[in-house]
Amino acid sequence: MSAKREQGKVVVVGSLNMDIVVQTARFPESGETLFGQEVHFIPGGKGANQAVACARLGHETVMLGAVGEDSFGQSLLGSLQESGVRTEHMKQTNEAATGIASITLTPDDNTIVVVPGANGSLTAEDVRAWSSVIAEASIVLVQLEIPMEAVAAAVDAAHQYGIPVILNPAPACDIPEDILRKVRYITPNQSEMRAITGIDPRDAGLEQAMDALLARGPEVVVATLGSQGAAWKQQGGSLQYLPAHRLDVVDTTGAGDAFNAGLACALSMNGEIRASVKYAIAVSALAVTKFGAQDGMPRQEEVERFLLQSTR
Repeated sequence: MSAKREQGKVVVVGSLNMDIVVQTARFPESGETLFGQEVHFIPGGKGANQAVACARLGHETVMLGAVGEDSFGQSLLGSLQESGVRTEHMKQTNEAATGIASITLTPDDNTIVVVPGANGSLTAEDVRAWSSVIAEASIVLVQLEIPMEAVAAAVDAAHQYGIPVILNPAPACDIPEDILRKVRYITPNQSEMRAITGIDPRDAGLEQAMDALLARGPEVVVATLGSQGAAWKQQGGSLQYLPAHRLDVVDTTGAGDAFNAGLACALSMNGEIRASVKYAIAVSALAVTKFGAQDGMPRQEEVERFLLQSTR
């Protein structure tokens, strides 16, 4: 098992959605029918986005999640495979359709309706059946777009085998204390930190909010701060900070997923926390310079070249 860990194998347990994006000039009024300009079917879901990013960064990546036995499910699996993600352990169910996000996009705003579908069918029993896969990981990356019982089972399995877990607490919700005690890293943005701790980092101070979260069990809190970069604090340590890179932004969709993937990949190679956060910031910065969450994820050579140029 130690030889496999040295390769930096990332196991992602999470969601897969097909994003159905309709572009229109304005939102329809109640009861009104409008003609749209374009429709796009874009692979998404936080879990799938993070898995694609990890694979593009050159790491062996295994996706664990659920899709329906339908055309969207096959399309999502195919998209993952094209990016180099291993999908042989995925759950395929005829009890629910593949998850979708219905997105209406106008020049000024957007609305999103998510139907979890098969994502909601993922059970603790499903995840426990993947224990041997999790046992071979260097790191496990989990989000909250799947049922909490599945999240808990993934964290339990990793904890049992001594595998570090990154919990990306998105979307924000109440997280059981048992989960927080078993994750090594948690990566909230500022609004998620407020939802979890009840402390607004913008008002009371970032460090106070991070301390409140550390008191609940994680070893390290890594806070994403958008255009301001990222901050982190370890148990017993001091608050640390790195600024963001200033690049032309095309699409911020998936920026957080890119950051989490970059962090997971760096940490999976026994990376030191500062260097890992630096790498994650670079991955996220490059991701927003391209359109689309998964299509925008940078490749390993792009990140390495960018980091080399940014240190000159």
